[in-house]
Amino acid sequence: MTDNTHHDTTRRTPLLEAAREELSKFERKENEFRKKDREERAAELRLPLGAVKVH
Repeated sequence: MTDNTHHDTTRRTPLLEAAREELSKFERKENEFRKKDREERAAELRLPLGAVKVH
């Protein structure tokens, strides 16, 4: 029984790491997109983006 559990964990670990890496890539791209979009909208509205506090 312990052998089977260890085998399952060993098999899942690389998949979990790959999923985490893909999620990190997606989050970075999403953050970059949002920043660019925010800057473009501020430029269209002629808003001083530096003065607006974005969290």
